[in-house]
Amino acid sequence: MTVNILFAATPDRWSTYQAPLSKALTDAGIDFDLRAQFAPSDVDYIVYAPNSDVQDFTPYTRLKAVLNLWAGVENITGNATLTVPLARMVDAGLKQGMTEWVAGHTLRHHLGLDAHICGQDGIWRKDIPPLAQDRPVTILGLGELGQDCARALSTLGFPVTGWSKSPKIINGITTRHGPKGLMQSLKTAEILILLLPDTPATQDTLNPTTLAQMPRGAVIINPGRGSLIDDNALLAALDSGQIGHATLDVFRTEPLPASHPFWSHPAVTVTPHIASETRPVTASQIIAENVRRGEANEPLLHLVDRAQGY
Repeated sequence: MTVNILFAATPDRWSTYQAPLSKALTDAGIDFDLRAQFAPSDVDYIVYAPNSDVQDFTPYTRLKAVLNLWAGVENITGNATLTVPLARMVDAGLKQGMTEWVAGHTLRHHLGLDAHICGQDGIWRKDIPPLAQDRPVTILGLGELGQDCARALSTLGFPVTGWSKSPKIINGITTRHGPKGLMQSLKTAEILILLLPDTPATQDTLNPTTLAQMPRGAVIINPGRGSLIDDNALLAALDSGQIGHATLDVFRTEPLPASHPFWSHPAVTVTPHIASETRPVTASQIIAENVRRGEANEPLLHLVDRAQGY
């Protein structure tokens, strides 16, 4: 029986994904019809971007699952018309890209590269950084991305502490959880990396109280979600020297408005939401595997817990 798959995303995504997704579905042995338009009542699966035109799932009466193209699902989990399973995107390319970006900026701050790259003014700045083993790093968020980043930084020699809402065990990583564990994790965080999801519970995780727990002069790296940080509290902490620098890839409003003080602050690096991106080839393989699993009545990969929000 042919499986009807609707690709619900922007037109540029369709042109990017049509070939690799068709190949992945073929390689998975699926008899499929993949289109960017279908009669809703004929659709079995939706490959979905939350900014697509599909917002009401009620007409999709035979829908089996929605397979998100993005890692973030905060813009869809609250949709009351979506009653079928929702899978978020966790693909090898996205994970590798995030790990590379996080490792690169962690090393940048650890080695003090900004002073040497930007300070070409004739001053001999011989500031010797400590070894990685003497630079504690904390990661907030121990999902697939957080765990991969933690392992990579640990391999480089950094003592890594990871914090999550619920208990996690990761070889070679100090793990903590819960409110008390968060405060303990912040106290040693000379470099803090934010990889939490965007949920009501994670809003303003970094605020005046939590920022004050960190070592003076600590660095913050945020490739997670803009909502994790109270912007005004961060600016105040930067101005006071409590926080030494913030490298921010995500923001509450994107693109970041030209008038936002982050652009001009000397202790802030802005990058345009490039820490990681879903790669069409590897993402298509995950989607095809989930369609195969759905048709075989096997559990889907990376299912979203709607109550938790991720």
